[in-house]
Amino acid sequence: MKSPRIKKNIVLVGRAIAALSAALPFVASADEGSGAQEIVITGQKLVTLSAGAIAPSQNSVNAGTPLSIISNQYIREATSPIADYSQLLMVTPGVFGFAPNGVGLGDTKVTMRGLSDSNFVMSFDGIPFNDTNGVSHHSWVFFPSQFLGGAVVDRSPGTASTIGQATFGGTIDLRSRELEPNRRVGFAVTEGTWNTRMVGAELNSGNLNEHNANFLINAHELKSDGYQTYNKQDRKATSGKFQIDLTDDTRLTLYGNYLDLKTNTPNVKGIFRSDYDNGIYNNLLSGTPGTWNYYGYNFYDVHTGWSYAQLQSSLGGGWKVDEKFYSYRYNNKQNYNNSTVTSNPPVSATSGVDKLNSYTTIGNLLRLSQESSLGTLRFGLWWDQADSFRYQIKSDPRTWVDVAVPNFSETYRTTTFQPYVEYEFHLGEQLTVLPGVKVASYRQNFVHLADNGGAVGNLGGAPSLNNAITYRDTLPSLRANYLLAKNWSVYGQAAVGDQIPSTSIFDVPNAKVSPPPKATKAKTVQFGTVINAQNYTFAADVYHTKLDGSYTATTPDANGNIGYYLSGTETDQGIEAEGNYVIGGGFSVFANATVGSLKYADGPAAGQWVAGAPSDTETLGLSYRQGSFAVNLSGNRIGRVYNDNGTTHQAFALASALVTNLNINYTLKSPFDAVQRIKLQAAINNLANSHTIVGVAGPVSGSSDATPKANDLLTVMPARSLLLTATIDF
Repeated sequence: MKSPRIKKNIVLVGRAIAALSAALPFVASADEGSGAQEIVITGQKLVTLSAGAIAPSQNSVNAGTPLSIISNQYIREATSPIADYSQLLMVTPGVFGFAPNGVGLGDTKVTMRGLSDSNFVMSFDGIPFNDTNGVSHHSWVFFPSQFLGGAVVDRSPGTASTIGQATFGGTIDLRSRELEPNRRVGFAVTEGTWNTRMVGAELNSGNLNEHNANFLINAHELKSDGYQTYNKQDRKATSGKFQIDLTDDTRLTLYGNYLDLKTNTPNVKGIFRSDYDNGIYNNLLSGTPGTWNYYGYNFYDVHTGWSYAQLQSSLGGGWKVDEKFYSYRYNNKQNYNNSTVTSNPPVSATSGVDKLNSYTTIGNLLRLSQESSLGTLRFGLWWDQADSFRYQIKSDPRTWVDVAVPNFSETYRTTTFQPYVEYEFHLGEQLTVLPGVKVASYRQNFVHLADNGGAVGNLGGAPSLNNAITYRDTLPSLRANYLLAKNWSVYGQAAVGDQIPSTSIFDVPNAKVSPPPKATKAKTVQFGTVINAQNYTFAADVYHTKLDGSYTATTPDANGNIGYYLSGTETDQGIEAEGNYVIGGGFSVFANATVGSLKYADGPAAGQWVAGAPSDTETLGLSYRQGSFAVNLSGNRIGRVYNDNGTTHQAFALASALVTNLNINYTLKSPFDAVQRIKLQAAINNLANSHTIVGVAGPVSGSSDATPKANDLLTVMPARSLLLTATIDF
């Protein structure tokens, strides 16, 4: 049942939409203007009007879901030059993430509509990517901001053509850089707080011939001591993109990147409550060998690579084909000392962990469409195959000599098939209706090696065991969009998303799992409106999602089998809005807000908040663009959040957090012969120098707000930082 507060908010949004309908004569006359931008999402062309050219984020009047389209201009001008995707996404409603070591200097997890990372799809140019043991993501690898030209956030299960292993909570699609028509060679140097330095270069070829052959190559190196003690970062990365029009109707795109990351980050990244209470906000690791938290005992060595080839062609008769072949690889070699929960734990021959998480993924995404006077037929198939190798072994962090038997060691293959079909009916010039259905099939084949009992056990003396499981769902969707005017629409959607279970369900003695779990599902209903006028953009929606909860394991039966059942459901509901208004004189203001709740719907915890879900989020930004200057001042506020302590829900109530950032850009165009531009940028993050507690990363047993423990591990906002960047383009 909806809470009175949510009911009231939904009523208010409904009244607001009704009020906008009454204002039709005033907005219907606003024209599109010039400079319209075309954005294609899962085969659907969305047009953003010129009024949104300076908007950091906006929806499209042709969309049928709550979308937020993030611009390349926002990334280049209003975010830190060392940012990862987590900072870019905070400009959209209900999305946030905190980087306790500093923006771009750690593995930052993103929350969307209260749902934590691993509950939604992340993709790059429409290709999903995620870890293979669970649908999680890592912001510090694959796609730093230098590789990104925008993003599209869809806070819904999407349509039938929306693919991925966790459409459960929505999709975040990161976009590659657009190629430029003119040649440019650029060099950039960044210096800043915490001994942070980045150097980079890129080459834009411009159009080389009559076939629009064009490529972009960039590379950079980032080094930083980080805000937290001895949490050092060292990243080297390069990417390239090539496009050519093979014929008037056929385009080939090739993309590839490689990233090498080395850090001294521990496995658990919080600071002790006792330090926080004494005004020490960054005491993470030690420089003294032999101590339990010595930085030399904690390090990552991560290598990632990504590539795809895309062929797009118009076949005649309204038919189009879009085919992508891709491959990506993640190799995370991590070593860490595992003693973090007592005041002075000893370093021993088994206190360390030697860990590997490695996978290689290949796949193909085929999309076909046919346009007619009735509408557009779309169908296709996503095939994805990932081969993984994972282990953890107790080790001596002083020598990294491993013990003989691992905590666990396993290899497995995950094969995903998702065929889909949908039809977008054009019922007159104003109404489109899009029904569709997708089949999501996941198969996993495991080889578990005998271990010390940490996962599957000694297997009765056998060296290994094999097992397999298949999950299969049918996922329908329906959405409609009605144009009240050429720049104003209302829409509604009902859709079902799902999420593949984590491989950890087999971490039981002898991997005996019966009956196996099913993929969890999310059922979403939402309505919204979008207006893109000449001097403002506005979008709002109300949403209600019923989510399957987490799994609970049964007591082993007579044969040792452990089964799983869903431990109830959760309800995610609320209202969202975002908009941009051009004040004049170079000034514009941007704002978004979400008011909602994510709570357990039944069982003993009914009515209590799911950990990490905020009561509200708000963003307010002011920008100035005039002549050589571009200035962006923004504030992101995250409302009250509850954290659990392992046994009790809502054990900790965390106060609201406010992050304010300032970015100043000064650009000189053609200052000298052969120099296209010189750009100077100052990026200040956390202007207020706030040290708010934003999470309890490792609560001690029995700890709560009523009885806080000195050894609780807290996630704390980093101090104020300043980065200065100089870029020269030839």
